Amino acid sequence: MTETRWNQSNHERIDTSEIQQRRVVIENSHGEKLVGVLHDTGSTETVVICHGIHSSKDRIPMLTIANVFESAKISSFRFDFAGNGESQGSFQYGNYRREAEDLRSVLQHLRGENREISAIIGHSKGGSVVLLYAAKYKDVQTVVNISGRFFLERGMEWRLGKDYFNKIKENGFIDVRNRKGKFEYRVTEESLMDRLTTNTHEACLSIHENCSACNRSIRIRQIHKESQTVSN
Repeated sequence: MTETRWNQSNHERIDTSEIQQRRVVIENSHGEKLVGVLHDTGSTETVVICHGIHSSKDRIPMLTIANVFESAKISSFRFDFAGNGESQGSFQYGNYRREAEDLRSVLQHLRGENREISAIIGHSKGGSVVLLYAAKYKDVQTVVNISGRFFLERGMEWRLGKDYFNKIKENGFIDVRNRKGKFEYRVTEESLMDRLTTNTHEACLSIHENCSACNRSIRIRQIHKESQTVSN
């Protein structure tokens, strides 16, 4: 499909006729199928975009990021973590480290197609995931965290309700509903503890330690909008 867009930064027309979007299915380490979309500009340089909690690759932030890289003629890949969007698996409230392994499967697949991963970008929960990935694997030069929560033990009352810890201890789970009362997802004690035991600060320190042993430094970008509440 041919389309012409405006690049608002320099008011130039962008011809997208050479950009191809291709649906890609990748199997993770648990045998689940992860579904993603490759924005192929013809360049093997590729950035990978990770979504936030209970979200998907098709939400506006991920589409916007992909479009920005299209404008720069850089390929990108946005995908659904297991249990989200079109991907197989069950949604879990925690799963930070497991989602980092999903990201690992994606990067290995793309590198198998001779793509150079120039950056991993995470929005909201995805921001925490890319930091955990970088701390463990240190094989991506640029890591971008957009509005990822740093202290994961904070910010849960508005989503889970007051006294959520005692309630989940008593019942084994909490059902999260939207403002209209419609069920969205279940938070189990196991998934809650996964979040509470994920230490983003420790991961960030590990990235710096790893950098001193690398031949090239890892650039970390943390982007936050102070005036906006981030639900992750």
